[in-house]
Amino acid sequence: MNKGEFVKAVAEKANYTQKDAGVLFDAVIDTIVSVLKSGEKIQIPGFGSFELTKKPATTKMNPLTKKPVKVAACNVPKFKFGKSFKAIFND
Repeated sequence: MNKGEFVKAVAEKANYTQKDAGVLFDAVIDTIVSVLKSGEKIQIPGFGSFELTKKPATTKMNPLTKKPVKVAACNVPKFKFGKSFKAIFND
């Protein structure tokens, strides 16, 4: 399912227009991004949690040249599903 199909499915389920559902989807994504950038964690009970983790700088091996390559430190967004959400699929 791509973004357009997802927005259409949400619009049908919530009885919204596709345009309104698309605006809502974009607002949710923008909010998640801005909250994570500010350093906060988002916890949604029954669904999961979003957080930003820091990956330290490392040295990796280029598989083609076999030479070491420095990889800069970076921030990585992570999502972890909650137990109750996972349980829905494992009844």
